[in-house]
Amino acid sequence: MTVLKRTFSTMLLAAVACAAAVASGAQQPDTSRPVVTASQFERWLTELSNWGRWGPDDELGAFNLVTPARRAAAAALVTEGFTVSLASDAQTRESLDNPCPIEWSMVRASRSSASDTVAYPCIHGPGTTHLDAFAHIFFDGKMWNGYDVADVVTMEDGATKNSILNMKDGIVTRGVLYDIPRLKGVPYLEPGTRIYVEDLEAWEEMAGVRVGPGDAFLVRWGRWARQDDIGPFDTGREAAGLDNAVIPWLRERDVALAGWETPGYMPQPDGDLPRLALHNFALTMLGIHLLDRADFQALSEAAAARGRWEFMLTIAPLPIPNGTGSPVNPIAMF
Repeated sequence: MTVLKRTFSTMLLAAVACAAAVASGAQQPDTSRPVVTASQFERWLTELSNWGRWGPDDELGAFNLVTPARRAAAAALVTEGFTVSLASDAQTRESLDNPCPIEWSMVRASRSSASDTVAYPCIHGPGTTHLDAFAHIFFDGKMWNGYDVADVVTMEDGATKNSILNMKDGIVTRGVLYDIPRLKGVPYLEPGTRIYVEDLEAWEEMAGVRVGPGDAFLVRWGRWARQDDIGPFDTGREAAGLDNAVIPWLRERDVALAGWETPGYMPQPDGDLPRLALHNFALTMLGIHLLDRADFQALSEAAAARGRWEFMLTIAPLPIPNGTGSPVNPIAMF
């Protein structure tokens, strides 16, 4: 194929990390680390592929690992009933990081009732927190589990395989937040910062959490904290994110869902793979559904206040027949 695209021991630790974040400023990206090469990525397309793992007709991918027992275990994490949203507010006006806002208007306003209408012209755009279905991204004309796109995706009928409708019953599982700025003692990571496996595992050691099969892996680099600091910015040009070397780790951990504030990192080092390489590999080759463009700021604060980084996560996509994704409002419950 061709390349396309658990708790703190005390709450004091969290308070110390927050204080350090304010004092330290942001961490500069390390540009000296080698990048994953195109040939290495090509090998992974075969060596790490999950195609056929759950049968030739599968359309759920790693979501097969979210069993009733895992959902019950996730529900057992709820001890307070405190909820927090992981979605950004919908924007109705074009902005630096949202060239494709939602279309909203009132269609009726009277003394007895009111009604409005809303449309999402760009479900996969940077201004919308959304869930990617497997029908969103392909490698060499093949989508998740090897389905030939020519046979199952058309402009007239949409995606007749791997659509977002497969997620109609919703996602309920254990969510784990990897708060990398808190690990580093900074408010946010600088654009171009790559997050490596050792960062993820250092967070696990510090926070006492570890993501595993059927879990939702959520990684924060501080996109919204940066916006609070400097104002709106273009995440297509300025972002931190997971290094492509994390791909085998994702396969080893068997996560069912991965979520982030932005996909990829920018700017990129010379000779790097396309920005969305990990995003596309996880979705298409590993069968991991993706929560894209999430807002983990309130989640980070709620988790730090409790010294607890695991919770029940629920996501309910819209039941769009033959759709490639859906706007979502994920809810974490402690």
